[in-house]
Amino acid sequence: MLRINIVTIFPEFFTTPLGLSIPARAAAAGSVSYRVEDLRDHTHDRHRTVDDYPYGGGPGMVMKPAPFFEAVEALGATAPIVLLSPRGKTFTQADALRYAAGSEVTFLCGHYKDVDQRVADHLATEELSLGGFVLSGGEPAALCVIDAIVRLLPGAMSDAESFRTDSFWDGRGVSAPSYTRPEEYRGHRVPDVLLSGHHAAIAAWRAGGHRSDPT
Repeated sequence: MLRINIVTIFPEFFTTPLGLSIPARAAAAGSVSYRVEDLRDHTHDRHRTVDDYPYGGGPGMVMKPAPFFEAVEALGATAPIVLLSPRGKTFTQADALRYAAGSEVTFLCGHYKDVDQRVADHLATEELSLGGFVLSGGEPAALCVIDAIVRLLPGAMSDAESFRTDSFWDGRGVSAPSYTRPEEYRGHRVPDVLLSGHHAAIAAWRAGGHRSDPT
């Protein structure tokens, strides 16, 4: 079983998504368990403060290091410990496969302007980004990464072969377009090759021939 830990100031952000669809099926199959840790439970003042002004001045607030360190220690978490950050390397399918093959992964969700760099340097074992844009916090990014991971686990999908034909599987690029009934809709037809019953031709089309298909 894969154990997924999530450290966040918004535990409720994960309640519904992890209880639906593939994340829920993977948990019901016994392939994954989720533990969502409230960062504010690891503060020591009556306001449960997790942020402070940045040294050196400037706008925005920076998340303090101590609650993150103490939360990870309370979880007893081991590597990989992943900080979701725009400074991180871009998440890929290879990362999803690597995490899915492990026994535990922990996600640290930042918020506000930034997270104290000591979290990245001395607590997280890696930093991940979804791409060249900024979100309000690490929570949406963590959900995307978790979904990519758990769909690879046993029992998550009704058709286990389905993800093996997905985009980016086993080094391939984006998968070919898909069509279903009806054959024609508002004058737009399904490519003839997909209706031909010629399996080799269909495989060739899906392998890249569709890029030159005028339809």
